[in-house]
Amino acid sequence: MNWLVLALILPLAGVQASEIVNDVTRLNPIRVDQVVRPDSVGEIRKLVSEARGPVSIGGGRYSMGGQTASEGTLHLDMRSMNRVLELDVEGKRIRVQAGITWRDIQEAIDPHDLSVRIMQTYSNFTVGGSLSVNVHGRYIGEGPLVRSIESIRVVLADGSLVDASPTKNSEIFFGAIGGYGGLGVIVEATLSLTKNEKIERTRQRMPAKDYSHYFRSRIRDDRNVVFQNADLYPPFFKTVNSVEWRRTEKPLTSEERLIPRDRKYLFQPRAIRTLNHLPGGKILRSALIDPLITAKSPVVWRNHEASYDVAELEPPSREKTTFVLQEYFVPVGKLNEFIPRMRKVFKKHRARVFNVSIRHALPDPGTLLAWAPEEVFALVVYYEQGTDERAKARVADWTRELISEALAVNGRYYLPYQIHATPEQFHSAYPRAQEFFLLKKKLDPTNKFRNKLWDRYFTPILSKSNQDIKTRLPASK
Repeated sequence: MNWLVLALILPLAGVQASEIVNDVTRLNPIRVDQVVRPDSVGEIRKLVSEARGPVSIGGGRYSMGGQTASEGTLHLDMRSMNRVLELDVEGKRIRVQAGITWRDIQEAIDPHDLSVRIMQTYSNFTVGGSLSVNVHGRYIGEGPLVRSIESIRVVLADGSLVDASPTKNSEIFFGAIGGYGGLGVIVEATLSLTKNEKIERTRQRMPAKDYSHYFRSRIRDDRNVVFQNADLYPPFFKTVNSVEWRRTEKPLTSEERLIPRDRKYLFQPRAIRTLNHLPGGKILRSALIDPLITAKSPVVWRNHEASYDVAELEPPSREKTTFVLQEYFVPVGKLNEFIPRMRKVFKKHRARVFNVSIRHALPDPGTLLAWAPEEVFALVVYYEQGTDERAKARVADWTRELISEALAVNGRYYLPYQIHATPEQFHSAYPRAQEFFLLKKKLDPTNKFRNKLWDRYFTPILSKSNQDIKTRLPASK
């Protein structure tokens, strides 16, 4: 009878049972103590300051390795922090709460003929999540998201609210952006915007070895190019299809301002899985399907091309197999050296790679965990894997090999994906991590803000003194 009484009383007292937090891949279920959806800065400050245990932070949950949660945490689901706070049309800037999605921003600014300056390809992500991983997209003449951020507001471990920008509390600004929730809760951001324009798609097909020269001579400094990426096709990785969107005054071929939210995606997710399994399916895609799809030259609004929904990639099921991303950054002069190394790893392990997309990014202005300390090409790997433990182990093996190949050409790997890198690989790729850890110990001395990424790389050295961290971690390059 006592247990029955407790079962009736506890929910009335506001105590929730533990919950599972997972990401889009469904590979990383994490049991947290409680999930709370705050809807104000004041509520977040209270929750954080009064928390006696660890706190984790999540948004759209598109990171793919447990970067938004850790066992036993109070999990802050930020998606109710989704309001536009201020829109300066003339000054081309917007101030928003961190839980807002990019799609919500697009709907607010499109009537004013404004467009987001930098974001990832898909519009479902929350701004706070994008800031925390310092995303990039297909924007030419741009790079990491931090390049378009004017300021942020962060709730620290003691509940204090701090304004940060490149000139005010700059160590927090450059630590929290790309800091994966390790320093505090990003609650607001002011973003610079740009003009919405008509753009036209063209494409060029070429041998992979010619792509680097083509990009430097035809794309990099062309101010009319807004979006560009190149698909590097498996299984041979010797052919590239470059897709470019240039400013134009030609008439629109579609009057849609944004891709409709209710659009149904029935064919594409199934086609991806079918082509990935069909003998010769990847060659068929490279030689016939993609050329047919990109043969036309549509003219659309910039905002339309920036409003993709991840639903177009969502497979019918993720129970036995799932689709996952990885990403590698290599100096622009090292692309032709890295591609054969990558191809060798994929072939050796029979990795089920569907696509490798090549993007470009200008250097990061100074985040502590910068993935682009210099001008880089980004190679986004989209692959399928099994969900059983054996399949996970196989992917972990070839991931570590691929990270080593990236490091061998002075490149880096991206942190929002499965956490397979060894601590040595992590510190080699992110040599300023020691500065980030020192800042975390200063701002979050009890290690309140946790997730699986920092459980892996920060917690093992938590008991060390600041000076010991300096002497034991690899020196900055």
